[in-house]
Amino acid sequence: MSPTHPLQQTHDYKRNGTTTLFAALEVLTGKLSANAFYPKHTNIEFVDFLGRVADAHPGIELHVICDNYATHKHQNVKDWLADNPRMRLLFTPTSCSWLNMVEIFFGIITRQCRKPGTFSSVKELEETMERYIENYNQDAKPFTWTKSADYLLGKMKRKQAINTEHQLANSTQTPTRRPGRD
Repeated sequence: MSPTHPLQQTHDYKRNGTTTLFAALEVLTGKLSANAFYPKHTNIEFVDFLGRVADAHPGIELHVICDNYATHKHQNVKDWLADNPRMRLLFTPTSCSWLNMVEIFFGIITRQCRKPGTFSSVKELEETMERYIENYNQDAKPFTWTKSADYLLGKMKRKQAINTEHQLANSTQTPTRRPGRD
């Protein structure tokens, strides 16, 4: 953290573990469902989460928006999807995960639940986030884009153009030899 950050940690700060939260945001209601905590974020956990989403929403076609994380495209995930044709994964363009509305919720829970506190264990962190999600769902409302579709598409195209320029610049750079190094 930067020295000016009001919640900077002391020299004796101890990290008490990490967790991975998977959550499905219902676009029409703004509620979260099929929430699950996992110690890791691999294709195994993701397939388990997809099963939870399918169980939470039986008998309907499901469109799940994901970022381009490699885990979401693993062969185990593809095999599971082949066996569960009512679920379809849609991927946000590279560097545009802000289009994924659950990412907005993750920002909210980070600011309002996780950052203000220090947790003595992963269990305490998970219990705090579960309570937060329960309270959040009681008054959940769908997220509404405040910018026009043209503005959002333009932002997405600008970001992709910047990424392309960056990739081109990096691919055309000639490696330089540093003195004293072979």
